Amino acid sequence: MPAGILPITLPGMPDVSGYYAHPTAVLDEGCRIGTGCRIWHFCHVSAGAELGPDCSLGQNVFVAEGVKLGRNVKVQNNVSLYSGVECADDVFIGPSAVFTNVLNPRAAVPRRGASHYQPTRLAQGVSIGANSTIVCGISLGEYAFVGAGSVVTHDVPAYALVYGNPARAQGWMSTHGHRLTFDEAGHAICPKSQEHYQLTEGRVSRISPG
Repeated sequence: MPAGILPITLPGMPDVSGYYAHPTAVLDEGCRIGTGCRIWHFCHVSAGAELGPDCSLGQNVFVAEGVKLGRNVKVQNNVSLYSGVECADDVFIGPSAVFTNVLNPRAAVPRRGASHYQPTRLAQGVSIGANSTIVCGISLGEYAFVGAGSVVTHDVPAYALVYGNPARAQGWMSTHGHRLTFDEAGHAICPKSQEHYQLTEGRVSRISPG
């Protein structure tokens, strides 16, 4: 079992397991919860789901079988994470964001199980704005930033700022969540952290700390 991940049996107040689950939360036997996690009112974590250390689930969050969250993932109120969703460390998911896992659902046509589910992968530091919809089968690169109310239908590169319906590229964001302004040489400095970034052939990379 990975370091910092603990087996869960029953919800309750903080205990020797090193996590907190509100008494109204439902944690199915067989889910795995990392130390330092906080799971709030009316959440449901399914068997086979995995939360890394220091994650936070706001009120009324559902985490399906097979979902994996890295360290320090923040999921705000009223979010459902369906099978196929994987989040790396430090991901932020705003309230009422929507994820899917089947591209062509029909009520009369059963499409259940891993063979039908499309993966959705959020790399380290991704931020998803409130009320956004993330269509399954795509990947969001490191520190990508999705504006509130967006509908994301394609892969998003690292550090990209996207918003709209459908979401389109609108600029670039630093790891600290500030817009980057690139000069003619493709160089930018985060106004908050003073980190340096380089834009080359439509891709951004962090080249040095502040």
